Amino acid sequence: MRAAATMSGTAAASGFVLLLLSVPVVQCENGWDVRYTPTEICVPRGSTVDINCTYTSTFNNRDVTVQETFWFIKDSNGIYVDLMTDPEYSGRVEYLCENNKCTLRISDLRETDSAVYKFRFTTNQDSFTGSAGVTLSVPDLHVQVNAPVKGYSYNYAELKCQSSCHLPDHLTYVWYKNQQKKIEGASYSDVFDPADTVSCAVKGHKDFHSPSLLVRSQREWNVRYTSTEICVHRGSTVDINCSYTYPSRENNREVTVQKTFWFKENHVNVDLKTQSQYSGRVEYLCENNKCTLRISDLRETDSAVYKFRFTTNRESLTGSAGVTLSVTDPQLQVHVRRSTANPYPTWTELTCHSSCQLPDHLSYVWFKNNKQLVGRKKYFLLQLFNAGDNYHCAIEGHERFPSPTLNAPKVPSVSVSPSGEIMEGSSVTLTCSSDANPAANYTWYKEDEDSPRASGQIFTITNITAEHGGNYRCEAQNRRGRSDASLHVTVGAGESVIIMNTIRLTLVVVLVPVLVWTLWTRMKKTLSLKSEVNEAVEMKVRDSEAKRTTGYHCFHLNVKEGDETFLGSATLSESAPKCFCSILLINKQTNGQGAL
Repeated sequence: MRAAATMSGTAAASGFVLLLLSVPVVQCENGWDVRYTPTEICVPRGSTVDINCTYTSTFNNRDVTVQETFWFIKDSNGIYVDLMTDPEYSGRVEYLCENNKCTLRISDLRETDSAVYKFRFTTNQDSFTGSAGVTLSVPDLHVQVNAPVKGYSYNYAELKCQSSCHLPDHLTYVWYKNQQKKIEGASYSDVFDPADTVSCAVKGHKDFHSPSLLVRSQREWNVRYTSTEICVHRGSTVDINCSYTYPSRENNREVTVQKTFWFKENHVNVDLKTQSQYSGRVEYLCENNKCTLRISDLRETDSAVYKFRFTTNRESLTGSAGVTLSVTDPQLQVHVRRSTANPYPTWTELTCHSSCQLPDHLSYVWFKNNKQLVGRKKYFLLQLFNAGDNYHCAIEGHERFPSPTLNAPKVPSVSVSPSGEIMEGSSVTLTCSSDANPAANYTWYKEDEDSPRASGQIFTITNITAEHGGNYRCEAQNRRGRSDASLHVTVGAGESVIIMNTIRLTLVVVLVPVLVWTLWTRMKKTLSLKSEVNEAVEMKVRDSEAKRTTGYHCFHLNVKEGDETFLGSATLSESAPKCFCSILLINKQTNGQGAL
């Protein structure tokens, strides 16, 4: 890519436009150029900012057509993340581009939006990025005490609302005393009782006010630690920061600092520099009432509570809370993030994440299928995400502590318990597990069904019936991909079903002969009273399948002799071992009926 361009433009925050001096522009060869102004912007949280640029493009006197323009803060592996597709900026980003000018507008600013923003455009000939970019800072606010005057039982002070970068001068601040709104203005002067607290916020953004400050502490002996808990990995370097205050005069005598040092909580007031285990690894960086303890080549034994102490010509003071330092092996994980602007991801971001808050200056090493990739950033961008590839990361110089491998789910292992044929009425448990990172989500499907039966590694079916039998498929899925495996569930007749079938068979075997014998005997009696037999005798016995669904089995006999018909039936219930029998005699000539 060609050399970087330079910058000019305007920036707006909270509805106000900032007019700033342009910095010199470095022209790029062949007329390709991107300009930003200013190169640094500081705005408060919750506000809106406009970042502007202009761009030009010529290519050997050929007609050049701009095909795409966008802003980004991340690029890796030749891939640029358009802010419009970044889920972190969803609904908060707008591009206002025309006539070779493009404005990036970000609303509802967060501290995490602090970054270097760059503009990139693509033409029918080539692509170009203004490489210097614009540094956006979104700081927290804090109350600064100026010109304090201490009285016998009060403190008079002039207060200002400050941040780590220079906020626009036109902003109006709202001041709160003991959580009650007091005044609006760039500063706040008042008399404060010893217990009074003060905070400030940018007007219109009261939800993002500064931490409350005990004004009295600014004139008293005090030590403040920037962070009270720090987690770092073995072999690295850590900075532990604090600030301290003391009265400039006491009893009409000037107070001067004579000594500052750090110590371990379990070695009270013993300067770390005098301890052999810290020899050559400890450094103090102290000036202007601020002091930093720097420890290099960290070891697990360095895990402790560290405190700062200073001594003056009047007295000494120790910051009582201290800073808890935890030193561990890097516990890294690869986190996955994808674009959201299109139905299908246009990029995938892998981030080397640690359980500790690691310094920003660290370099990282990325591996694909155990082969090192080019790139030293905390993140690595992919355009095509092959589910068959494995990725892991490590901190440069600490490759012996890599992250677990990121991979799509392997073919799951499935099992059924109890194994073999499952009896009706019992319970069965299906289990599915797969080697996957991140951990897989599991879904169970029954054959020929689109809707899932259950989710989770374990699928339990209680009071199982014959309809539960068949093939089941377990699908394991994570952000990397998916895989599945199947098993078969066989359901056999339960004990109660076997007993009922036995009773049914026994009754049928006994009932039918008895019924036939009864009807045959009746028929013989009738035949003995007649001298001629005019019609044949027909007997039919059948088990009505249509009645099987009702829980009954029916057996019928039909005997015809002349004008008389003998009808016989037997009904067997599945729900109870009972048999109901009936015989009906019908005489066509007399229309008479009789029952046996």
